[in-house]
Amino acid sequence: MDKRVASRSVTGPNVQGRECRLGVLAFGDSITNGGGELQWGVALQSWALWVARGLGVPFTGYAMDGAGVADVVDSQIPAFLKRAEPGGRYVVGCLYIGVNDVRTVAWDAAAFEARFERALRFLAERCDTVLTLTVPLDLGRPRAGAKVGDLNEVIERVASRVGARVVDLRAWGARNVVMTDHVHPSAFGQIDIAERALDVLARHGVPVSVRPFSLISYRTTRWQRLRGDATYAYRHAKVSARAAFIRAKVAVRGSL
Repeated sequence: MDKRVASRSVTGPNVQGRECRLGVLAFGDSITNGGGELQWGVALQSWALWVARGLGVPFTGYAMDGAGVADVVDSQIPAFLKRAEPGGRYVVGCLYIGVNDVRTVAWDAAAFEARFERALRFLAERCDTVLTLTVPLDLGRPRAGAKVGDLNEVIERVASRVGARVVDLRAWGARNVVMTDHVHPSAFGQIDIAERALDVLARHGVPVSVRPFSLISYRTTRWQRLRGDATYAYRHAKVSARAAFIRAKVAVRGSL
């Protein structure tokens, strides 16, 4: 048998007459794209990739650093369609987007909602289960503020219309899971988000094969912890100082 034909039959929509699920499909921004510094020797990988590992299925990711919801609709979905297996279906579709949208002065809740629904419905047409996430309220430095609450209302409203599952990250953001910018997860943060996502999936009947935290191993010493705390404090002070400068500059402009 031609190996190329055999390979295609395994990844297509049917395998020996049975419908084949292709794994986890993910769209989003840098949080879903992953990548960054090690944490106690643990690599920083996408939460969606950890979800795929937890389910024991393949992973297909189209997330891009700096993306907003318009990028998902106008760039990531078209890129997927160019490469997608016709008729292929996925076990889980993941969409985490809105962080970059809500942090801009041009935030438009209505425009975001329209595009977000398009993206979520696109996943719903191709995935058995669709997963999306709310955004931490303590987002960014300077803080994004009350707009995050509006964003989360949109996310939950659209998810309800589409039938997507929601991972609630409103109160998320402990010291060891988020970087000093209060935007990007650390390596442990990515795993923690994946664990929460897997909890949601498990409650809705999706079988979990393995827990991501059980797949990592690390050791720390007292000196390493002290050095890590000092580095975090230094970086956090820099971020806070920059945020204060930005707030002051905005206040001055507003008074002119």
